Amino acid sequence: MNVLVVGGSGGIGQALVSFFCNAVDIETVTATYRSNKPSLVNEKLKWVALDVTDEEAMAELFASCPDLTYIINAVGLLHAHEGKPEKTINKLDPDFFMDNIRVNTLSTLLIAKHAKPALKKASRSVFAVLSARVGSISDNQLGGWYSYRCSKAALNMAVKTLSVEWKRTLPNCAVVALHPGTVTTELSAPFVGKKSGAKLFTSAQSAGWLADIIVDLQAEDTGRFIAFDGSDIEW
Repeated sequence: MNVLVVGGSGGIGQALVSFFCNAVDIETVTATYRSNKPSLVNEKLKWVALDVTDEEAMAELFASCPDLTYIINAVGLLHAHEGKPEKTINKLDPDFFMDNIRVNTLSTLLIAKHAKPALKKASRSVFAVLSARVGSISDNQLGGWYSYRCSKAALNMAVKTLSVEWKRTLPNCAVVALHPGTVTTELSAPFVGKKSGAKLFTSAQSAGWLADIIVDLQAEDTGRFIAFDGSDIEW
């Protein structure tokens, strides 16, 4: 079995890469990074530089990939030098909003557009993306974080829509959105201390739980939004 982790240089992404590199039934792991190549080395592992918003680069990635069993998109944008989650609509910045859409939503659509041929030969395959509970419309009780919430809600719709299409055309593939929990990574670092009572997990803990979910998924699980503990989240 072969694995592709898009966004393998992030906290959870690298932990997932490490998990699959150490899994005995995995033959190869291809992982992508944006600018700084991680130091993780393994005989199964191949690092590839990738801008996830560049469709030509995405097409080149899949042209060189082996047949795949698992595809995981671990890319995510929550804050950057240009912006951070908005506490009020008055703080909305159009450029930062569109950056969230490009990274958090568009990346998955571009992956899916070019990934299908690589998944066709697998008798069981998984297309998993890291979403977030804050992308759930029905779960939103606090407001704020407009750019991040909207991009993750759009991502969830993309996952659900793709699962409907691929149920017909790629019936052996489970298409799912995964919530990793609140993890101590660079992405969450500026905010976790302010979340009173939040349960914090290490990247390795979250990745281990997510990987366990991924390897157990079956075709009938397609279209689910699943938390790190295996429970379903309302869209």
